[in-house]
Amino acid sequence: MAGEAADAVARHKHLARGALVAWAVFIYFFLFAPIILLILFSFNANQYGTLPITGWTLHWYHTAFSDFQIQDALKTTLSVALEVTVIATIVGTAAAFPLVRAHMRFRSGIRAALTLPIMLPGLLIGVSLLTFFTSVLHLTLSNQTVVIGQAVYVTPFVILVVASRLEGFDRSLERAAADLGANSYQRLRHVVLPLIGPAIFAGALFAFTLSLDEFVITLFLIGGGNTLPIYIYTQVKFGITPEVNALATILIAASLTITALAFVAPAMVRRARRHRRLRPRPVTET
Repeated sequence: MAGEAADAVARHKHLARGALVAWAVFIYFFLFAPIILLILFSFNANQYGTLPITGWTLHWYHTAFSDFQIQDALKTTLSVALEVTVIATIVGTAAAFPLVRAHMRFRSGIRAALTLPIMLPGLLIGVSLLTFFTSVLHLTLSNQTVVIGQAVYVTPFVILVVASRLEGFDRSLERAAADLGANSYQRLRHVVLPLIGPAIFAGALFAFTLSLDEFVITLFLIGGGNTLPIYIYTQVKFGITPEVNALATILIAASLTITALAFVAPAMVRRARRHRRLRPRPVTET
């Protein structure tokens, strides 16, 4: 009886494990199949950008980059993303220090307030900033208003990344540097920043990726300008073309590359430092 019960339990475990694996495969297929199809359609020779696949070509990528509207949208997208990255990295890193190290009352509430834009829908951020810029400040919508709006949304991500690294930072290293005569600036320059540098770099890459793909806030604040996500949106309203598939594939590839770099770069920096620290130093004759 005990053996039969154990066999029944083992069969149920195998069935449950198989069901979970099948469910996971279905979920991943449901999530990634449209992206895979979009990438395949970008290389499809079919001029309608859909099935059937009649051949393989790079013509649609050449056509996309030959379009002056796409070139202008790409320049605007990269320009805005670079400005947003610089602002978010500087502000986010500076805000992370007092958030972690300062003995403030209501620290949890302050952290929640700083990260509030992450939890708010982009629609609300876009509408509120549009009202503030046009009705209160009477500003003309331009690329700079987009930079401000995206920085409001992106900076909390940098704060979270840098703050998490600072929370695990060994403060005894700073105290040791102070005992050796280093002042506050020297401790920051030679001890703190090199150790949290990978986190700052990762936060900057996340900021650039988020800005590159941002659509909702940009749509409210761009005015007469154009970015790649907005250009794709305007083209999709008239039908999905192979050029749109090619542009979307480029955005996907750029986002995945930058995200992967954000994860890989800190590990590579740590490995290089470890290798340099373990490398034997040449012995000098006296």
